[in-house]
Amino acid sequence: MSDTARSIYITSPEGETGKSTIALGVLDLLVRKVQRVGVFRPVTRAVGPDVQDYVLELLLAHDGVDVTAEQAIGVTYEDVHADPEAALSRIVARYHEVARQCDFVVVVGTDYTDVAGPTELSFNARVAANLGAPVLLVVSGKGRTPDAVGNLIEVSVAELRSQHAQPIGVVANRVRPDELDAVRALLGALGPDGEPLARSGSVSSGAAASGTTAEPGPGARLPGWAVPEDPFLDAPTVRILMEAVGGTLAFGEEELLAREATDLLVGAMSFEHLLDRLTDGAVVITPGDRVDILIGLLAAHSASGFPSLAGVILNGGFFPPESTARLVADLDPSLPIIRTDLGTFRSASAAASARGRVTKESQRKVDTALALFEQSVDGAALLAGLDVPRPEVVTPLMFEYELLSRARADRKHVVLPEGDDDRILRAASTLLGRQVAELTILGEEQKVRARAAELGLDIDAAHVVSPHDPELVERFAAEYQRLRAHKGMTLEEARERVQDVSYFGTMMVHLGLADGMVSGAKHTTAHTIKPSFEIIKTQPGVSVVSSVFLMCLDDRVLVYGDCAVIPDPTAEQLADIAISSAATAQQFGVDQRVAMLSYSTGESGSGADVDKVRRGTALVRERRPDLFVEGPIQYDAAVDASVAASKMPGSDVAGRATVFIFPDLNTGNNTYKAVQRSAGAVAVGPVLQGLNKPVNDLSRGALVQDIVNTVAITAIQAQAPSDAAVDASTADPGSASGADSRGATS
Repeated sequence: MSDTARSIYITSPEGETGKSTIALGVLDLLVRKVQRVGVFRPVTRAVGPDVQDYVLELLLAHDGVDVTAEQAIGVTYEDVHADPEAALSRIVARYHEVARQCDFVVVVGTDYTDVAGPTELSFNARVAANLGAPVLLVVSGKGRTPDAVGNLIEVSVAELRSQHAQPIGVVANRVRPDELDAVRALLGALGPDGEPLARSGSVSSGAAASGTTAEPGPGARLPGWAVPEDPFLDAPTVRILMEAVGGTLAFGEEELLAREATDLLVGAMSFEHLLDRLTDGAVVITPGDRVDILIGLLAAHSASGFPSLAGVILNGGFFPPESTARLVADLDPSLPIIRTDLGTFRSASAAASARGRVTKESQRKVDTALALFEQSVDGAALLAGLDVPRPEVVTPLMFEYELLSRARADRKHVVLPEGDDDRILRAASTLLGRQVAELTILGEEQKVRARAAELGLDIDAAHVVSPHDPELVERFAAEYQRLRAHKGMTLEEARERVQDVSYFGTMMVHLGLADGMVSGAKHTTAHTIKPSFEIIKTQPGVSVVSSVFLMCLDDRVLVYGDCAVIPDPTAEQLADIAISSAATAQQFGVDQRVAMLSYSTGESGSGADVDKVRRGTALVRERRPDLFVEGPIQYDAAVDASVAASKMPGSDVAGRATVFIFPDLNTGNNTYKAVQRSAGAVAVGPVLQGLNKPVNDLSRGALVQDIVNTVAITAIQAQAPSDAAVDASTADPGSASGADSRGATS
């Protein structure tokens, strides 16, 4: 590969600007648009067991980055001190080693922890100039007036240009929310040298006030964006506080040490006065011999309507006597209780000085940082300034990003029935933080919210509904009894049935209280989708509910159906599956070239199985003459142009198929899993199709990101139900009633 990678150099004129969160946002933007993205740190501290580069770890942990920590490091601070010129040469050489294997490289400058202060920006500028990397300047708005921010930008841009570095934009980070409008107006009228254009008369007074230029010429302004301060990003985790005070975990779940501590209290007063000061996410430091406070804090933490604490630190080397310790142990608290030998003053001082970071371990912080970046920085404008070309391939990450973007553009309401699963809560926190969808989580509200708080998750924006809510149960039971009266359903039986979470969630979708449902993390496929057959039923003209997997290969997305629902489809059902799958492909931006797969291609074979595929293909052509469809066709002829040229020359589908319809579930399920494991494809699904409203199933081994993707898919399906699914006039009018049971696998 030639050394032609584009790059961006992210630097700042001082420390504590939150540069790492901006770098994370830029990286996240690029990996969704570029196939191979690298990360490079020109200067870092020596990395070893006791010293870590948290910025580098954060960026390398991002999906889509495929360089090692060793490759991503130029030199150490010690190297720069010893011989700056030799260090610079080494940096340039190391950078080009990374650039040769990447399409784009995100370069993150120094942290102002070791290189001499006033010269550090100058050093970063020299590095950027020698790498040929345009610079994104990050300045801090924390504690500064808009005028002070403007002055800092002007001086910093002048320093960059003096070393021949090329600034392409400015981000004012950590801006006070009440100063955002003023800072954005200032950034909207920056000249190419970082000075306000109004000084030279390049903008009218009205344009300057609104942050827009008046008839700017080429290069007349330096783009800028302001990102608001979010104190949560600076909050230390309970583990960081434990390490700061030299403590050990005495009781509680070790997993909850990862929760962020958003407040710090010293509890040496009477408990009744302390109780009034408790807040969600607080860590309370109290003497280890104050048994009354410890028991009171545990009671308050567990009680409904009181704040959910992040932890308790027992200081002074004291620990509750044996009888109290047994009581605490019997309570089996999940809340982390830490003991330290430090006294109250030293414990409080050490904890107060502990600084939180955005790290790979804190998904909520990562979600918060990315959401702030997405909402504050014009990604399209930044990419245009970097001259990022339109991608010729679609990687799995690009596809995932497109899912989230499309879901976010027209937010829909999705119900998640399994509120007692931590993965669902973690996914909900990400979905809400990234504003992908509106959510309802089923479960007992106090219990669900308490567990989310314990995990350090933010689901405040979610609706939490009990599946035993009397009013809704009565409403749902009456409707379910009406729908199933022909099966002899009584109202009493219906009341019991609709309190099952899958039925309850499906009734919400049926009655318009939600636009779609995602379940299956703790339940079987049949448990998840059977209610939809009974209640939501199929689209007009569609005889069966089927499924597809969206198979994300290294450079494209293919559609496989049916791999999860119908064991042995008839020719008519195959036609339904093909037409529904083509519509699903269209919904998700995949070309509609349908291959009806068999062990034979064209007219070369015969037998019941191949004849079924042949009849199914004929039905597709009859009902949807606009679709490109070919069948029967073997898989190799469908995907390989050279094989297609010999087996089926002149076909619009052979050699370039994108939608693959398997003749039976056995073939489809095994094929998708074989491709997933052998080719390293990301299999997104199963995506159910043919229902009047979207319901989708999760694997019981689903990861949090799988849940996020499935909710985004469900939201997109709810945005625009495909009217191209089937020509209803050609279907049996009685076939739209759905079915009570289907074969299913996961």
